[in-house]
Amino acid sequence: MGAAADKATGTARLINHPGEGNKLQPGEVLVTPSTDPGWTPLFLKACAVIMETGGYISHGAIIAREYGIPTVINVPGVMKAIQDGQIVTVDGDEGRVILE
Repeated sequence: MGAAADKATGTARLINHPGEGNKLQPGEVLVTPSTDPGWTPLFLKACAVIMETGGYISHGAIIAREYGIPTVINVPGVMKAIQDGQIVTVDGDEGRVILE
């Protein structure tokens, strides 16, 4: 489901916990199981976000819209489907994740 409009392409960085945020480099795609307020600083680095769970009014969706970051949410199994370092396109308008 698209949660924040626009498209972005970048390197996927799988982050399981906000404490791993130092692995995310500016301009990368944040791929995560879900988010809460502790994740907010990572949104400032990300060019896009993909979340395994969450709804349109979940924390990650709201923050992504506020920051204007393309985001797709509620993608079951995304943490296993995408490899860390893989190039992905996030289409928040269509709610699609395209693997390169």
